[in-house]
Amino acid sequence: MERVARAFWLRSPEQGEIRATGLPETGPDEVLVRTLYSGVSRGTETLVFQGRVPESQYEVMRAPFQDGAFPAPVKYGYLNVGVVEEGPPGLLGRTVFSLYPHQTRFVVPANAVTIVPDAVPPERAVLTGTVETAVNALWDAAPLVGDRIAVVGAGMVGCAVARLLAGLPGARVQLVDIDPEREAVAKQFGVPFTSPEQAEGECDLVLHASATEAGLVRSLELLAREGEVIDLSWYGDQRVAVPLGEDFHSRRLSVRSSQVGSVSPARRARRTHADRRALALDLLTDPAYDALITGESDFEDLPDVLSRLASGALPALCHRIAYS
Repeated sequence: MERVARAFWLRSPEQGEIRATGLPETGPDEVLVRTLYSGVSRGTETLVFQGRVPESQYEVMRAPFQDGAFPAPVKYGYLNVGVVEEGPPGLLGRTVFSLYPHQTRFVVPANAVTIVPDAVPPERAVLTGTVETAVNALWDAAPLVGDRIAVVGAGMVGCAVARLLAGLPGARVQLVDIDPEREAVAKQFGVPFTSPEQAEGECDLVLHASATEAGLVRSLELLAREGEVIDLSWYGDQRVAVPLGEDFHSRRLSVRSSQVGSVSPARRARRTHADRRALALDLLTDPAYDALITGESDFEDLPDVLSRLASGALPALCHRIAYS
């Protein structure tokens, strides 16, 4: 009897659907995973949903287990937590995280899943990719004791970065966003919250995660002389104007990108992607991260949910998808 799963596909820009898909037999070095939860990475996935991946980035932006091609039809996603139903004895019955799209069951190589520690609830483990991105950002940024730091953009990634920075001894850390409702998350993370207008300047380091031109401009304004902006945003097909005139050169400012697809050069010789992901899962034993889960919907409702997230009708940080 054919084994069948159900998966979310983007049929065309802004048009999603649930499709049936056949499951192959599980090989000797593979696992069959039944999904418990997946997470919607709101920034990237809404850009994909709207068909806003630039053609020049089609290969770069491929998810590890993506089917189809940009702009559509495409099966896209990378925050999946499930239970191993078939596979090696050491993985059988274990809760695992993988970079698989939104699908009820799937077969992948056994080395493509990471065991979720018992101390991390599966509901929280959907944040693994987000915290992994934050870890990579801090490896890139290399903040120092006593630094004056701003995180501009209190989305999933910005909040996760702020939580990691909250433990840096002697540092002045502020989370900056235009949405005053994000202050509640900042309080749970133990980080002062402020609007862009009220943010303190003379920063040694600014981590920018708002994915807006205004946020990047304000990030540069907050820097002290010879300060640096680490830009974590992905703008899709949006063109962004960076003010490189005025005092950009005289103050010797810097803008540098950080992207989770590659392990930071600062750690690449000694850490693998698997090491980084395992660290992210260990960090998720911290219950404060639950503040990043701002809603939950059933898998069958995902086409409507992504439409509402993309339009802004459904505000969210991480929206979790539950599988019956």
